[in-house]
Amino acid sequence: MLAETGKAAVAVVEKQTFDLVLMDVQMPEMDGLEATAAIREREKTTGKHLPIIAMTANAMIGDKEHCLQTGMDGYVAKPLSAKDLFEAIESIVTRETAKSHEPQALAAHAGE
Repeated sequence: MLAETGKAAVAVVEKQTFDLVLMDVQMPEMDGLEATAAIREREKTTGKHLPIIAMTANAMIGDKEHCLQTGMDGYVAKPLSAKDLFEAIESIVTRETAKSHEPQALAAHAGE
């Protein structure tokens, strides 16, 4: 699925389920950072987390950190290399798999 604008990306994510989003940072109407923030805000009510990888031609020092601080899970600079993209996806999949297999704590209290 392709969304032409940040607003369209947010709307599509609200209506359909995706395993991963490749989010262009520079889009019309709402940039990728704003779109990610909107998706993260919505997740506060759903309890779900949608992995988002930033895709941008901005490859300056600090750009990656800025994208990650705004809620993105990964970062790939353009022009894309398949190796970099697959490494970013693998990193997220590994991290998400580890989270889903973390031991769950159970608090039990015997009534007195």
